[in-house]
Amino acid sequence: MLIRSIKEMKQVVKKLKKEGKTIGFVPTMGYLHEGHRSLMRCSKKENQITVVSVFVNPIQFGEGEDLDRYPRDLERDLQVCREEGVDFLFHPKVEEMYPEGYSTYVVVEGLTEGLCGAFREGHFKGVSTVVAKLFNIVQPDRAYFGRKDYQQLIVIKRMVEDLNMDVEVVDCPIVREEDGLALSSRNKYLSPEERRSALSLSKALFRAKELFEAGERDAEKIKEEMRKIIKSYPEVKDIQYIEIVHPHTLKPKKKAEKGDVVALAVFIGNTRLIDNITL
Repeated sequence: MLIRSIKEMKQVVKKLKKEGKTIGFVPTMGYLHEGHRSLMRCSKKENQITVVSVFVNPIQFGEGEDLDRYPRDLERDLQVCREEGVDFLFHPKVEEMYPEGYSTYVVVEGLTEGLCGAFREGHFKGVSTVVAKLFNIVQPDRAYFGRKDYQQLIVIKRMVEDLNMDVEVVDCPIVREEDGLALSSRNKYLSPEERRSALSLSKALFRAKELFEAGERDAEKIKEEMRKIIKSYPEVKDIQYIEIVHPHTLKPKKKAEKGDVVALAVFIGNTRLIDNITL
């Protein structure tokens, strides 16, 4: 079940393809949670074989970000995959994915300049590069991504379309705790007080949806109301951005319309959390 080398993964894929099996793929950075489980279940329903990758991708982390402390627990991840009936867990080494002299990158322009891209230089270059590599290795029929990383989802869809990749990108709903907090591996960083303040993100997003449904269309007014809610929580250190964007171009909107995405990034203590909602 556990595959550590690219060569072995490719051999397994070759055999599966010969047998005519369909492959579903869930790329992750590990420390798997209920959100990841939901992606695995989607894949299991729609494909004969499900592959999950666990790879903390160094080239999508900027200077001063949490690469070294990003939560890792392979045994726990293996257990989750077993429980969900995953066929293969692919866990390559950094040195094999990016050997000495590595110099090829995939850059999606336009979509990566706003939202998280404005604050995390090179992040999406790292994301699109590693996903392209993983698609080449695993050769999935379908790949599953959560909507919580909405910008990432749209960037990957664009890359697949532009490069004529033979994979269907399936987006799956955000999975939330009962109190509304979107599931994230980074939630592990939060103290109990910070965990309570992290609810400010979903509270603000749900309020944005309420305002929209009550007829408010002025994006600035909606965002101002959201800011007030977030700032009312004690452990909020910084609101990095709140934007209402077009669902495909990710361009900021002045007037909100049905289907637009409200996205935000907020620092709770030292932990950066993202979330979004579709109007």
